[in-house]
Amino acid sequence: MTPDEFRTHGHALIDWITDYLEGIERYPVGSQVQPGEIRAMLPEHPPATAESFDAVMADMDRVIMPGITHWQHPEFFAYFPGNTGYAAILGDLAASGLGVQGMSWVTSPACTEVETLMMDWMQELLGLPEKFRSTSATGGGVIQGSASEATLASVLAARWRVTGGRINTIGDTTNLVAYATAQAHSSIEKGLRVAGIGTSQIRVVPHDGSFAMRVDELERMVAEDRARGLQPFWVCSSRGTTSSMAFDPTADIAHVARANGMWLHVDAAMSGIGALAPEMRWINDGVELADSYCTNPHKWMGVNFDCDLFYTSDRAALLGALSILPEYLRSQAAEAGAVIDYRDWQIPLGRRFRSLKLWFTIRTGGVTDAIDMMRRHVGLTQELASWVAADPRFEVIAPHPLNLLCVRLKEGDLETDAMIEKANASGRALFTRTVLDGAVACRVSIGGRTTERRHVEQAWALLQELA
Repeated sequence: MTPDEFRTHGHALIDWITDYLEGIERYPVGSQVQPGEIRAMLPEHPPATAESFDAVMADMDRVIMPGITHWQHPEFFAYFPGNTGYAAILGDLAASGLGVQGMSWVTSPACTEVETLMMDWMQELLGLPEKFRSTSATGGGVIQGSASEATLASVLAARWRVTGGRINTIGDTTNLVAYATAQAHSSIEKGLRVAGIGTSQIRVVPHDGSFAMRVDELERMVAEDRARGLQPFWVCSSRGTTSSMAFDPTADIAHVARANGMWLHVDAAMSGIGALAPEMRWINDGVELADSYCTNPHKWMGVNFDCDLFYTSDRAALLGALSILPEYLRSQAAEAGAVIDYRDWQIPLGRRFRSLKLWFTIRTGGVTDAIDMMRRHVGLTQELASWVAADPRFEVIAPHPLNLLCVRLKEGDLETDAMIEKANASGRALFTRTVLDGAVACRVSIGGRTTERRHVEQAWALLQELA
């Protein structure tokens, strides 16, 4: 592709993306294809000669679009928000065009320094503790790809700290124990398994009626493990779980963690970004006591995936766990302590210029846009809850302080499952199911950038129709 062709096709692709996003309601929300159908529409072998860009774009419409689940659709109420914005798309395009490899400061100073600044900007905008700023004596932040990576990084840092760094040479994790509730994200178990903590060493702490961790049970389980000669080393406090939007009592959990030498990780991936709005700053309650924290602008802020904000107040433990320095990566600036090499703050060596999409978004008014959007979503969720309460066939089975409502048919699990399956098959909306204390529920996650009241009304009418 020549530079002139790139200009021409680039303009056409921007137009195509804009037309897609502005006309997205013409598509069914969920893909209607069957397994293997997309591959069967494409050649089994690569082309022998170059094809035209027009042919590629034609197949985008013919082949790719039928197999897309439309996360940007205003009636996408499944999983969690994954909204994007035009400024973020352009920031991602700029990062792709620059094509830098930001593994260390010396490989592209702007990549590192803009990221550090964006982490500090977001710390300020979210009202997070000062100890997470890059200018603090012991803390700082980094953009990870996802909350799963952030969780694993926190586990590795905790493992390094509790073993005094000996894990780097000995590798025995058989006496380490971690704690979380059944409502905590599945990435926690995966991260602990990757870190060498067996599933048998993960304690599922009981939750209360609001699906929040019971601290008395945490204390009891920690005491029992210590009495058995085991070492409690890591605990997760969720601030807005994916399944039920549960909020653990972080401050109380922190007291147990500190008394027992445990690392406290706060997972606010789902909803922590809501703290951008001053009236939602309660989401941060207890975070000042955490050793690490994460939240995702790529969920509810209009910054496209991937962009997880991971902060720690103990960067020495994080670097101790993850820093590797072969000769070809040495630099005078890093050895003098004048710069950050973010490769030592994450699992992979390589890293993209992810902070550009955050920088573009913030500078073009994205924070104000996000706050307005989130307020609209919270208001719609509360309004939907009132509609559900007025229909005797339905019930709400979890607290709903923000933008997730868990509803079910009183008739039972089979009926609720059938309703969800029929709704999703209709293409008119998309929901996901969950199971809360043995009861099947339909999760209605209201988080789309373009979702308005009429879309929620239509989704509720669909559920009522299928009940």
